[in-house]
Amino acid sequence: MTDSTAGVSVYDTRSGARLAHFEIPGSGPRFLNDLAVTPDGTAYLTDSVRAVVYRVTPEQLAAGSGPLLPAYDLGGLLAPSPAGSFSLNGITADPAGRFLLTVDMTAGDLYRIDPVSGAVSRVALTGGDLKTDGLDLAPGGVLRAAQNTRNTLSRWQVSADGTRARLVRTLTDPSLQIPTTLARVPGRTLVVRSQFDKEGGPLPSTGGAPTEFTVASVRGF
Repeated sequence: MTDSTAGVSVYDTRSGARLAHFEIPGSGPRFLNDLAVTPDGTAYLTDSVRAVVYRVTPEQLAAGSGPLLPAYDLGGLLAPSPAGSFSLNGITADPAGRFLLTVDMTAGDLYRIDPVSGAVSRVALTGGDLKTDGLDLAPGGVLRAAQNTRNTLSRWQVSADGTRARLVRTLTDPSLQIPTTLARVPGRTLVVRSQFDKEGGPLPSTGGAPTEFTVASVRGF
């Protein structure tokens, strides 16, 4: 579980006991956002303010605590954005562990990270942009994205090496209620509906924190 301004904690889902905790050292703006876990058990987390990706290895998890340190800094690669805007948001892992994909939600660009070499490159997009929130990469290179304020889900076909992605389909519906992330399960896609546009939500003119999240089930996507 992430705390956007502090760090990440790991809990036992059966007992509820906290197993480990990792905190971002120092002070200053930060916004810990999304995370992905690779097949070897390593967790990667995006920071939407600092434009870095943090890493927690299985060895660190076994130790139980420690500083949450940047593994990859994308600040020098991202397109300039308005002051105060977010950058990195959704992150997802190739099911085979060969690469990570993370999105610059303001510019709409997708980036590929090689977890072995540390190389970072921009993915060539065809057919649209990824001004989006959550990502989910399924076997076969099918990438699904939750494009929040557009009330849209998009599906992309990613090349085998993760260097290119082509827009295949979009689904737009106000009942998605500002979708922030999604996950593919057999036969359907589960979508988190933030309702950020409702009274109490964090979008302009609403103020405060959202009162509740809901999960929608979308079939055929």
